[in-house]
Amino acid sequence: MSIQVSFSVKRFIKIQNETRMKKIKDILNLDQEQPGLKINGWVRTKRDAKGFSFLEVNDGSCLQNIQVIAEQTIDNYDAVEKLLTGSAVSVTGRLAESPGKGQKWEIHADRIDILSPTDDTYPLQKKRHTDEFLRQIAHLRPRTNKYGAMFRIRSEASFAVHQFFHERGFVYIQTPILTASDCEGAGELFAVAGGNPPIFDNDVYLTVSGQLSAEMFALSLGDVYTFGPTFRAENSNTPRHAAEFWMIEPEMAFCDLDQDMAVAETFIKQVITHVLDHCESDINLFARFVDKDLLPTLENIQESLFARITHSDAVEILRAANIDFTYTPSHDSDLQTEHERFLTEIHFKKPVIVYNYPRYIKPFYMRRNPDNETVAAMDILLPRIGELIGGSQREERLHVLEQQMIDAGVSKDSYWWYLDSRRHGSVPHSGFGLGFERFLMLITGATNIRDVIPFPRTPGKVEF
Repeated sequence: MSIQVSFSVKRFIKIQNETRMKKIKDILNLDQEQPGLKINGWVRTKRDAKGFSFLEVNDGSCLQNIQVIAEQTIDNYDAVEKLLTGSAVSVTGRLAESPGKGQKWEIHADRIDILSPTDDTYPLQKKRHTDEFLRQIAHLRPRTNKYGAMFRIRSEASFAVHQFFHERGFVYIQTPILTASDCEGAGELFAVAGGNPPIFDNDVYLTVSGQLSAEMFALSLGDVYTFGPTFRAENSNTPRHAAEFWMIEPEMAFCDLDQDMAVAETFIKQVITHVLDHCESDINLFARFVDKDLLPTLENIQESLFARITHSDAVEILRAANIDFTYTPSHDSDLQTEHERFLTEIHFKKPVIVYNYPRYIKPFYMRRNPDNETVAAMDILLPRIGELIGGSQREERLHVLEQQMIDAGVSKDSYWWYLDSRRHGSVPHSGFGLGFERFLMLITGATNIRDVIPFPRTPGKVEF
């Protein structure tokens, strides 16, 4: 009796290039002449011929399927013939060389256990579906090639984020989701009912950022980072906005703006490189079917030394361009997406870091420069995506921070603990924030944030 060895489709695909059965048996740690191999998964497609059926089975571990040959000699062949796309099966059989195109090996089934059949209402048939249609069945869309690839990439990118900071000695902290503060000062907060009767003494909201809390730990532990969900109650249905999203926010003690920009640039390049190295087939799917310019765009980011210009210089470049922008470039206002794309795609043709922004358009916590007109803030702009990272050196001087809070109308009483950190051993420190979903849009070429989040939360949509 042969031993049954279970393995994933991904593991099977990794040995596809091996042409000798003995070598494959060695990789799978098999020593039988006819070992029994077992795979579990869902039927992607099925076609019947005289006396046998071809099943394409996928377990979600990779993009490729395994072809299974079911002959009429198996015990439940009548039931297998009736299987529909989407059914869950467990296949036991023998590895054999495949005469067909697209795979070197296939499995000849000795047994197919039908774990759960589906019916003809299963909505994912062998055809291309629109993204809008798939958003309506977000609970099933990971079974498609595109979204299976998307969420494997998301997983690998998440690992790369943690790996980057871990390798550099950062401490990972978990900042609160419930908060009484508005870090960005924009007022776009979700209010939280505090129970009945309320269990909190003040107003409570879902956080828009973990930055202020992360600063407290940077001023205690050195370099730290947080990576978690954040929320913004902005009634916007644009392809770039969601009510719930994930932010990566490192904070570094004894760090100025120049060092902050250097870390952010290295971070972007390393995470892109990791995903390209570990998700080749999944990335190639997006390069073939979603964005033909995806790989050249990512290679440009990897290979470029990011340009660095002040906000003032950026405005002068835009004014000299002799282009009729929808929004007139101004020294007193932030850059718009059309400005960012001109700088990155036309003028510099590579990523750009814009720094030293007007102080009155930025939050209170950013360090005031000696000119008293600008703050040590920076944005990293990328071709086709616009702003990906926003960061700054934080204001470590108590008296300056207090004045900036007064100027911004921020209550010093509500932020007593934040001010306290400047009262006791304050040091220069910096950090940045990167919206994880926006990064995923960059690395996959997706144009809608709804397509890079497993279950997107947008105005009017909390169905799943």
